[in-house]
Amino acid sequence: MNAQPKLNSLDHLIFDNRFVSELPGDKETRNYPRQVFGACYSRVSPTKVTRPTTVAYSKEVASLLDLSEQVCESNAFAQVFAGNRLTQGMKPYASCYGGHQFGVWAGQLGDGRAINLGDVINQQGERWALQLKGAGLTPYSRTSDGLAVLRSSVREFLCSEAMFHLGVPTTRALSLVTTGEQVIRDMFYNGNPKAEPGAVVCRVAPSFIRFGSFQIHAARGELDLLKNLVNYTICIHFPHLGNPSTDTYLAWFEEICRTTAEMIVHWQRVGFVHGVMNTDNMSIHGLTIDYGPYGWLENYDPDWTPNTTDRAERRYRYSNQPACAFWNLGQLANAVYPLIGEVEPLQQALDIFTQVFGEQWQLMMGNKLGLSRFEPGQDDALFADLLALLQSVETDMTIFFRQLADVDLGKGNLENVDVESLITPLIDAYYVPGQLTPDYISRLVDWLKHYSQRLIQENIPHDIRRGQMNCVNPKYVLRNYMAQLAIDKAEQGDFSLIAELLELLRHPYHEQPGKGQFAAKRPDWARQRAGCSMLSCSS
Repeated sequence: MNAQPKLNSLDHLIFDNRFVSELPGDKETRNYPRQVFGACYSRVSPTKVTRPTTVAYSKEVASLLDLSEQVCESNAFAQVFAGNRLTQGMKPYASCYGGHQFGVWAGQLGDGRAINLGDVINQQGERWALQLKGAGLTPYSRTSDGLAVLRSSVREFLCSEAMFHLGVPTTRALSLVTTGEQVIRDMFYNGNPKAEPGAVVCRVAPSFIRFGSFQIHAARGELDLLKNLVNYTICIHFPHLGNPSTDTYLAWFEEICRTTAEMIVHWQRVGFVHGVMNTDNMSIHGLTIDYGPYGWLENYDPDWTPNTTDRAERRYRYSNQPACAFWNLGQLANAVYPLIGEVEPLQQALDIFTQVFGEQWQLMMGNKLGLSRFEPGQDDALFADLLALLQSVETDMTIFFRQLADVDLGKGNLENVDVESLITPLIDAYYVPGQLTPDYISRLVDWLKHYSQRLIQENIPHDIRRGQMNCVNPKYVLRNYMAQLAIDKAEQGDFSLIAELLELLRHPYHEQPGKGQFAAKRPDWARQRAGCSMLSCSS
């Protein structure tokens, strides 16, 4: 099959604007922060900036949109994706939605610093929504200005693409464009604001509809609007479920429960912590959305969260992400209940989340250990004992699982093995060598013996096991300190590390000669440094 020709102009993008043409919009045309009732969106225009410059773009996302490299490297590209110019067919708007923040109903939230440009239909007939984050004021900006700073934009751009290449369901990022202007931000919310470089990220997804999109109308008693939005969502984004009806609503909710469970399993697999799992940050497509104070587990601490706002309660800690996702789905169930009128089928749908997550988590953990099947009588204990080991001393999760594939377990007889040579591949995973006491080493070797016996049952050769494990245990993840180093350089006008990391993270499971420094443990200087450990929602 011949490849489709690439577009040589952004004006050749084909936009479908059914969201704004089929759903009710805000009747107020002035753009100022306010409560918006009886509407799914408000029409707004991006704020023009003085000196847009394209810092980076994703070739893979550009390909999804049929854009050529020539177009992506043009001045027109920077002008459009900074918000200075609209192409033919764009009808920008900001969405109205609500949500629970840290478990508390927050009322109207909405696209406070995001402006949707519309849905592009590519040459394969796929629908891709384009959204500018940091493009200026909207009616949902509350007390802010709708702008974004370079540091948060770098993190969003890199993480969106890093997650995709890790195999984690996610929204994508097309471009990172600086604005040439300064934005005032108080990074730590401590009364010390400062000027920072401004930037805009173009995010891409099937849609940016989220749990809170339905919650706001249910909470306000706008039930006709709620039904219209659900019907639209099913017809446009879930047509395989059939025409809207009570049964279809349930099938739709079941699918959201299923895909959300699968997404959370992937988060746990790679050690990703979202940090802000509010219901307005949960996609109906089961995609990771809204990259704010996220992070990867470095030393394996199930109670870790990257969000300074969540420091006390740790609601969105790594180990609690499955429970938070289930709770959020319960809030979505409450929102769509008026369309169904029965609790039991919604509860049964929620049970799908629990079932799918449990089954997929067991399969995922087995895959991380190179096992081809789950044996309940043995593997529950094998998994639990391993996670207890990882937590008992400071152990880098990413490095440990990656290096575990290199531990030579021989034919399974570890009774007379040389312990030092056995565990040598794992040593780089430990942050504090002094914690490797004789008792810990004994427990580790005992676990390796049990693991070895389990592998014997499956008769998996060492090379095969290593290859299987290296397909699911990444060598490279976007550690916070790496992103911060790129930000430090970018704020001085040097964007080279952004480009280097983008290329590195395209192949997170591959050995990449000369890139070993990016596979190493977090350096000591990054333990407490701002941007490298915990982050605020403004980060």
